[in-house]
Amino acid sequence: MTILVTGATGRVGRQVVDQLVQRGAHVRVLTRDPSKAAFPAGVDVVQGDLLDIDALRAAFDGVSSLFLLNAVTGDEFTQAILTLNVAREAGVRRVVYLSVIHADRFANVPHFAVKFGAERMLQQMGFSATILRPSYFIDNDHTIKGVVLNHGVYPMPIGSKGLAMVDTRDIAEVAAIELLRRDQAPATLPSETINLVGPDTLTGPQVAAIWSEALGRTVVYGGDDPTGFEQNLAGFMPKWMAYEMRLMAERFVSDGMHPEVGDVERLTKLLGRPLHSYRDLVDEITAVTV
Repeated sequence: MTILVTGATGRVGRQVVDQLVQRGAHVRVLTRDPSKAAFPAGVDVVQGDLLDIDALRAAFDGVSSLFLLNAVTGDEFTQAILTLNVAREAGVRRVVYLSVIHADRFANVPHFAVKFGAERMLQQMGFSATILRPSYFIDNDHTIKGVVLNHGVYPMPIGSKGLAMVDTRDIAEVAAIELLRRDQAPATLPSETINLVGPDTLTGPQVAAIWSEALGRTVVYGGDDPTGFEQNLAGFMPKWMAYEMRLMAERFVSDGMHPEVGDVERLTKLLGRPLHSYRDLVDEITAVTV
């Protein structure tokens, strides 16, 4: 039984590969540049991407289950639907799909709408799927640690409604557990959706307070400014993507990202351990920088 992992060189995908290998699974990955991907011994590598039909067909040969992760790109939906069609063509019905929390609600944010569309395709095309809906990645804040440490400002405009931030280590482990559960099941399992959240739902001021406590000096929240956020991002990413991130930040501010009742308990039971917290990230960063 072989599990195909897409997006295998990214933060989540690489950890999914590692989690599967640790559990004894046979893993295949699809990657554009195998020379840059140092995967564990025994992992099959197919060169290509999700728009390369020949590579997709080769990647799906002999595969029993799929982990589908699409990066945020202008053709994300095309990639997802092509992959699902080739999977079905190859007889692969067992899928774990990385979506996003509130995909059905934040419809004006392009990659949320895309992921909700892919969720609908999984249902309509008859897949046996676990849809994983993660909240904001705790790990994203590695990118702004310099601003916090050097200027005493937490700059992410996450608002005051609260985000149930999730660690990518927890995402990857849940994904591996679900992939193996579906792959090893003697019969087709019903589809389900799992929200992936952290143990705490935090506001911008609360995150700043965590940094302040860890550093022993004041860190302030930079405020709810999606416009400034877009302008900063446009300096190093395509303008369409910076605008999309601004739209997402606007929903952070207006709605937040809240877990449903029982989400934290369900994940804790599934993993058999406590969830990683935002304070864990801050402690890891300050341990090597302060």
